[in-house]
Amino acid sequence: MDIVIIPERPDSLDAMALIDELQTYLESFYAPENRHGFSVEQLIASGVDFFVLRIDGVAAGCIGLLCLPEYAEIKRMYIRPAFRRQKLGVRLLTHVQDVALQRGIPLLRLETGIHQPEANARYESFGFRLITAFGPYHDDGVSLCYEKVVGAAH
Repeated sequence: MDIVIIPERPDSLDAMALIDELQTYLESFYAPENRHGFSVEQLIASGVDFFVLRIDGVAAGCIGLLCLPEYAEIKRMYIRPAFRRQKLGVRLLTHVQDVALQRGIPLLRLETGIHQPEANARYESFGFRLITAFGPYHDDGVSLCYEKVVGAAH
């Protein structure tokens, strides 16, 4: 099994399909005002580094990294259901952690929601800890914010 994580434009066909699947999934849990994911256009306009994980050439998941001066924010992380439970999320998180470390960014942050317990458990097992809302987020009753110091044990 050949697993690779490669940089890819968010407006590539595979990336757009992954983002669309994630959006559809999130719409089943959260009202529009509680969904904070960037659109493809926002990912591009914000300069988000976007990566697609492929298994034997098939797009299985994706992740974005918005690099800011004080932290890097994980955006649009998703693993297709058929590929879950293979530790691919850990591979994606490790990849963006390495990117942040190479760029000298000492902190990773992300926003997720209360209706994704498997994802939240993955973040916590990777060393993320719950924090108060940061940046554009606020305590809306369904958002959860996490951070991890880059280089910490995971």
